[in-house]
Amino acid sequence: MRNEIESILVNQPGYLGMDSAKGITISYWKNEQALRNWRQQSTHQIAQKQGIKRWYQSYEIQICKVERTYRFNRNEGKQDNE
Repeated sequence: MRNEIESILVNQPGYLGMDSAKGITISYWKNEQALRNWRQQSTHQIAQKQGIKRWYQSYEIQICKVERTYRFNRNEGKQDNE
């Protein structure tokens, strides 16, 4: 199911990317409407229900707005400010 969800994610309008580590997944969206559309996507809803039934004892969702990003890349020898 995860691969199916990921293939749908990349084709979802407004999807910007995803980071995942240690059981935490962060998805990035162009705007709040794009996020709402993803929440209503039928395959995503099925996956959520399966997760609740099979794997999760609890989970938390946070919706945040990124105001600024700073990045350092040693290989490039500079710091990016986005």
